[in-house]
Amino acid sequence: MRTREGNKEKDILESAIKVFAEQGFHKAKIAKIAEIAGVATGSVYVYFKNKEDILLKIFDQLWGKLYSELSTIQNSSDMSSIEKVDAMIDLLFDVFTENPSTAVVFVNEQNQLMRSNQTQFTHYYEKFLDQGMVVLQEGVNAGLFSIAVDEQIFRHFIFGAIRNLLHHWAEDPQNFPLNKIRQNVKFLIKHGILLK
Repeated sequence: MRTREGNKEKDILESAIKVFAEQGFHKAKIAKIAEIAGVATGSVYVYFKNKEDILLKIFDQLWGKLYSELSTIQNSSDMSSIEKVDAMIDLLFDVFTENPSTAVVFVNEQNQLMRSNQTQFTHYYEKFLDQGMVVLQEGVNAGLFSIAVDEQIFRHFIFGAIRNLLHHWAEDPQNFPLNKIRQNVKFLIKHGILLK
């Protein structure tokens, strides 16, 4: 691959997110991504091997950003575990509120991509989930969260629920506004794990 110049790679990724959100990964064409990015179709192949490589890069950047920001939250000494859980939920919803097309791509493409690319899918996803479990364990150790919560079940329950709710939001934003989902998720999580 040639040396990157300007913001072409970034432009291609942003265009791919739009195209994948509108058309779905399998129907999307490299030529359409190139057209929206304002580059020649051949230029896409300077940066990416194929369409799947683009999708993997999108998720690598998404989960890399989320992991980095959650690490900052987790390492904060002036936040309680409850505040860290709130901040973690805000972090997720802020990313998807800022770019709704990213939410649609996440909902529609991540599970299938993970199943077909178990060795290539971004390692940041598991690192993000692990970091979330550190926050949960801190709350358990501080006597704020119930010791009865199984970490593996909790991590799959929470992210499965968020993915499902984002799917409903993408299909029907009037009845599933993101801010309403955010507040309800916070309420359900905290009242499900806080000791009474």
